[in-house]
Amino acid sequence: MFSPLRIATLAGVLLSGAAQAAEPLSIDVHRDANCGCCKDWIKHLQANGFKVNDKVETNMSAVKQSLGVPPGLASCHTGVIDGKFVEGHVPAAQIVELTKRADLVGMAVPGMPAGSPGMDYGQPHQAYQVIGLSKAGSEEVVAEYAADK
Repeated sequence: MFSPLRIATLAGVLLSGAAQAAEPLSIDVHRDANCGCCKDWIKHLQANGFKVNDKVETNMSAVKQSLGVPPGLASCHTGVIDGKFVEGHVPAAQIVELTKRADLVGMAVPGMPAGSPGMDYGQPHQAYQVIGLSKAGSEEVVAEYAADK
């Protein structure tokens, strides 16, 4: 038989674990002040449970260089989560996956594909890929999104 103190302790442990599981992921988003799609990508992240620290920058090239974003993977805004870069219009689901991938230093959606998060303005969606960058510098496709048919 469990004592009331033991039941209260067990309940506290279970509730604290549930509260920790509900904690939103926090991401820093570096962007130019005049970027509209950057603000829309931030809204996508917030709608998917992220806590966004919005950082307006005057020199995005310097931000990208400091984080090791290869020029071929560049887009308009850069996120940072757990020390890893998130370049461009990466969907929230892939950012969650990035936090679980110790082998990757970042993910990117190069360019600004129509229909990607932050670039969905009612136009036909383009196909695009989410590219992961390994610690060794190799790239891999971690997700693919199809174009509208």
